[in-house]
Amino acid sequence: MSSPYLSYRQILKFLIHIKIAYNLGVCHDLDPRSIEEVQGADLITWIMKNIDVDDQVEAVHVATLMASHGYFFPIDDHYLIVKNDNTYYRFQTPCFWPSRCGEPENTDYAVYLCKRTMQNKQRLELADYEAENLARLQKMFSRKWEFIYMQAEAQAKVDKKRDKLERKVLDSQERAFWDVHRPVPGCVNTTEVDIKKACRMNRHPKMTRVSSMPNYAVPGGRLSPSISESDLFNPCDNIRHDISLLRKKLEKRRVKISKVSESYLAYYEQYAEYDAFITAPDPSNPWISDSTDFWEQEKTLNPRDIPQRRVKRWAFNIEELLQDPAGKDQFSKFLDKEFSGENLKFWLACKELKGLPIREVHRKVHEIFTEFLAPGAHNPVNVDGTITELVRNRMEVNPTRYVFDEAQDHIFKLMKSDSYSRYLRSDQYKEFLSGTRKKLVRMKSRKRLEIRKVAV
Repeated sequence: MSSPYLSYRQILKFLIHIKIAYNLGVCHDLDPRSIEEVQGADLITWIMKNIDVDDQVEAVHVATLMASHGYFFPIDDHYLIVKNDNTYYRFQTPCFWPSRCGEPENTDYAVYLCKRTMQNKQRLELADYEAENLARLQKMFSRKWEFIYMQAEAQAKVDKKRDKLERKVLDSQERAFWDVHRPVPGCVNTTEVDIKKACRMNRHPKMTRVSSMPNYAVPGGRLSPSISESDLFNPCDNIRHDISLLRKKLEKRRVKISKVSESYLAYYEQYAEYDAFITAPDPSNPWISDSTDFWEQEKTLNPRDIPQRRVKRWAFNIEELLQDPAGKDQFSKFLDKEFSGENLKFWLACKELKGLPIREVHRKVHEIFTEFLAPGAHNPVNVDGTITELVRNRMEVNPTRYVFDEAQDHIFKLMKSDSYSRYLRSDQYKEFLSGTRKKLVRMKSRKRLEIRKVAV
C-alpha cells in the first residue's frame, strides 16, 4: 500500500471514529447513523487543529487531495475539490476507498452506466460525456454486451429493494467512486493510467501484439473521459513501443531448440556425402593423399567425367546448381529450350557487373541495359514496368554497379519458383542423372575386376 493512501486512511478513520461529521455540522434532515456529512469550513478547521497544519491554504490542499482520491466528496457537485465554505461533503464508504479496491475495469464502468439508464431519469440521467463513454463501451464490448446488460439489470433490481434514503446515499457514493476513476472532462485524474500500459498489463501472457495501435477491446484497458480519441493515437509512442518490442525479440529465442537441432541434423545428413572428412571420396581424399584428382573431378565440365554426386547436389537448391559450372551450363541449355535463356544471361551479367573494376562499370551498365531492358532490346527480360522505370531513372542520374539490383532479384525469384522446379522434373536432368549412375556402376565393376586380377 502506498504511503499517501496510508496517511489518508489514518486521518479518515480518526474522523469517522470521533463522529466529527455529526458533531461539527451534520445535515440533520438525514440519518447520522447511515451517513456522515460535514461542511467544508469545519473540515478545514479540524485539519488545522489536529494534524499540525498552520496554513489555511495548506489545509485546503490536504483536504482536496483526500477528496480527489475519493475519501469524501461534495454532495451537490462532481468536481472533487474542497472549499472553505458551507458546502456539504459526504464520507465515502470504505469499500470504495482506492486503497482497498484496485483499478476498476471497463466492464464495471459499462455495467454502472447501463444501470443508470434503467433508474430514475431525472436524478440519475447520464451526462453528455457519460453518454459518449457508454456508446464507446458498447462498441468495445459488442460481443458480450448482452451479458453486461443482464448484470446491470440484476443490480438495478437489487437497488429497488433498498430503502429510499439508503438507495440515495449509495447512488451518490457509487457516482463519486466513478468521478474518481472516470472523472469529468477537464478534471485531474489521480488514478490515471496510460491506456497502452494498462492494456499490456491486463493482456493474457500468451497474446501477442500484432498491431502497434492500442487494443481497446482488452478488459481492464484504461478509458478516461478526459482523454480524447486523437490523444490516444500518438505515432511517437507507437514507434517507441515497436522499438522496445523488437529489442525484446532480439533477446528472446524465437525457435525451439528441438527444431533447430532437427534442421542442423537434416543439413549435415544431406551434405555428409560431400564432406571428405566424413565420407571417403572416390578418388582419394586430397587432404590426406597427394593426389588432386578429386578436385579436378569437381571442376570438370566434360559430361562423361562428371560424378553422380555432383549431379545429385544440383537438386538441393538453385544456388547449388548455379555454383557448379556444369550445372549452370545444363540449366542454360534447358532455359534456351524453354525460350527463357535471357533470364539466366541477365542474372549472370548483373553478377559479373558487381565484380568489375570501377572504370569498366559505366560501359557494362549501358551494355546490360541496352541488351535486356531498353525498348527494342535484343534479349528482353520479363520485368514489370515499375522496376524498369526505376532502373531507367537511375541510369539517368548515376549508373552504378547496383543499378539493376531489383531487376536481378526479380529474375532470380522467377527462375527459382518456375524454371528451376521444371528443370528438376525435366527429362534432360533425369537422363543426365541416370547417365552418371550407369557410369558409376561401370566404374565400380571395373574396380572389382582390377582387384580380382591383383588377387590372382
